[in-house]
This record gives sequence, C-alpha cells and structure tokens, in this order.
Amino acid sequence: MPTTRREGDYRAQPHARRGWPARVAREPLLQFVLAGAALFAGYRSLHPASVRGDAAFRIEVTPDDLRQMSVGRLAQGRPAPTAEEMRHLVDTWLRDEILFREALALGLDTNDTIVKRRMVQKMDFLAEDLADLREPTRADLEVWFQTHADRFAEPPRATFRHLYFSPDRRGTQARAAADAARALLAGTAADAAEATQLADPFMFQDYYPERTPEQVARDFGPLFADALFQLAPGAWGGPIESGFGWHLVWLDTVVPGRVPLFEEVEPAVRQAWVDARRAEGKRRLYETMKARYVVVLPEDLTPPSIAAGIRLDGAGE
Repeated sequence: MPTTRREGDYRAQPHARRGWPARVAREPLLQFVLAGAALFAGYRSLHPASVRGDAAFRIEVTPDDLRQMSVGRLAQGRPAPTAEEMRHLVDTWLRDEILFREALALGLDTNDTIVKRRMVQKMDFLAEDLADLREPTRADLEVWFQTHADRFAEPPRATFRHLYFSPDRRGTQARAAADAARALLAGTAADAAEATQLADPFMFQDYYPERTPEQVARDFGPLFADALFQLAPGAWGGPIESGFGWHLVWLDTVVPGRVPLFEEVEPAVRQAWVDARRAEGKRRLYETMKARYVVVLPEDLTPPSIAAGIRLDGAGE
C-alpha cells in the first residue's frame, strides 16, 4: 500500500531536522565563545603553573592589612569595628585593590598627571628614608655652624614713629607740607603736642616697635625701609615717601643685626644640619638614578606658542 505524504511529516522534510544545528553553528557569538575557549585551553596546557598561581591574581589579606583598616577607622574618631563592620571594611579594601590592579593592567596610570605627581611624591619620601643620616656630634654642629653662620644672622630692628602727609588731602603740596612741618618741629621731642596737629590721620599705626627691614618693607615699601635705616636716631627725619604718601620719621632706636652664638641657636643648627644632610642624600640618590637613563632634549628649548596648536575653526578639536 503506497505511503501517503502528509504535511508536517518529518520524514518528508529532512531539512527540518538538519537545519537548526547548521544555523547555530553559523552564529558569530557561538564562534567567538568557542574560539576563546580553545585559546584558553591551549594556554592552560602550555602554561599550567601560570594559570593556577599567577601572583597578579592572588590577593592576600594579612593581619597587618586588618590592623591598618582598624587604625584608619579609629583615626576618624570612630569606635573599633565590630565583626560585621570588619567584613565590610575588608570588602571595601578588596574592591579598591581589585580595581587598582585592573586599572594598572589596562594602563590607566599612563600619562595621568595626578598619578605621576603622587608617585613622584612617594619616591621623594622614599629617598628621604634612604638618606644616610647619623646623629650629629656637637663638634659636627659647631663646624657646620661656622660655615653657615649667615643663615642664623638676626636682622637689625628699628623702633620709630611717623607723621603722615596725605596726597589725597594735599595733592601735590603733600611733600612741601612735610618739609615745612619738619622745620617747625626742629628741636622738639617726638611726643610734642604740636606734631600730630601738623599731620594727617593715618589708617594704620603711628608707632612701630622693633621692626625688621623686611617688616617695614612689607608695610611701607622697600624704598621707605632702606631710607628709614639710614636715619640718625633722636630727631625728626625725612620726608620719606611710601606707597601711601609722605612721612616725617622719628627713629627711636636701631638694634644692629648680629650673628648669635652657637649656644643660643644649637637646636636650630641641629635641625638645619639634618635638613641639609637629607637634601644632599636625596640629591645623590637622584643622580645615581639619573645616570641609568639617556636623556634626549630638543635643540630648541624655547616654549612653543600655545596659540600655535589652536585653530579658530575648531578643526583641531
């Protein structure tokens, strides 16, 4: 009896059975997964130790790490962590460590100015730790002090009062008014009642005790400071010009500058000696590191024009 084909009969449609494996095999995603698996299997067979124990993928949390996490929490003024809080701290630490390693693997630290500055700073600290520092003897400090005594020199100090003549009030006649006042005050005392009546109000002090040249220059300008320390004490001098206007100055006293005795500044000398030795050690260490490199500089060190790389049409963006 003849066999009748019916619609949907799988024997009548062999392509229905064989079509889906072929279509799946042609899927790009499946091909990618299979290729990756093959590569991984091949690498594992060639480098079994590397796959199983690569140090780059091993993270060991040590007791010292746990201690540092606890110390960091205590430094924030918080109580010691509980067991649950400790687990959270470890999770956070692991997250940071994993992201850090992955960032390094991707080269995200390359050409990063902030990362570069931080690494330079850490190398600088390391160089300080490696500096060969010994405890100086008193003889060491005395010899060093004799060579660098100028670093401990005390500047001169002036005590003075002044009368102010304002250009805002007197215009171009401020200097002439100061000259006239000096003539009227000749032979009078510094605190004479008529002195203040001749001058204009000043926005700051009228009396300045024991000021160094640097302090005077900061308040009145360097030219005023230079002229002040040239005056003879015990009389009205000037007029001297400042950034405010014109001044008559009564110089009470000037204490000359001097180099103190070693005994007076021994602690400061010791600190300066340590700082100098540390700086020298860092310099030597840097020169040693630098000697391992070949440095190539452009022939022209003139800074390039910033505008040269900018196009107004925005095409260079």
